[in-house]
Amino acid sequence: MKFNARICARTVFLPILILTISAATPVVAAIQQAEAAPLPARKPVIVEWVYRIQYGHKDEWWRIFKKYQIAILDRQKQLGYVKEYTIFAPSLHTSEDSRWDYRIVIVRASEDPPPGQSEADIARQLFPDQGTFAREENRRWELTTNHWDLPIHVVKADAAD
Repeated sequence: MKFNARICARTVFLPILILTISAATPVVAAIQQAEAAPLPARKPVIVEWVYRIQYGHKDEWWRIFKKYQIAILDRQKQLGYVKEYTIFAPSLHTSEDSRWDYRIVIVRASEDPPPGQSEADIARQLFPDQGTFAREENRRWELTTNHWDLPIHVVKADAAD
């Protein structure tokens, strides 16, 4: 009996080729479906930072806050994690129990930062001298008499209950 390459290819390789293609088809379909499916929309998050500073130290506190925290927020804004932020200071005085010195309202793209965009990640990128960063930030916290972070949301008065 003489070896026939054509017959061998049809009987051996063709069934293997068909089996391989049919096995790969669901995988290819799943990949195409995943590429076509839209990613879940990330819901913006609004947070308010509120600070009360020791009397007589507001300028020092602001200098440190601006040097580090504003620089971090600006970088996060450039990268897209922070959509916007607004800094508020009171125009008049209030009673001591309700006194605040700064409020910073931050709109973030989502609850969690993308990889490499957390405050700590950005601080390490912007301020390689982490010893000085830590010392000055600790000083800012020494000057802070009260602070809270408050997740907030917009209430639409005309929305259905």
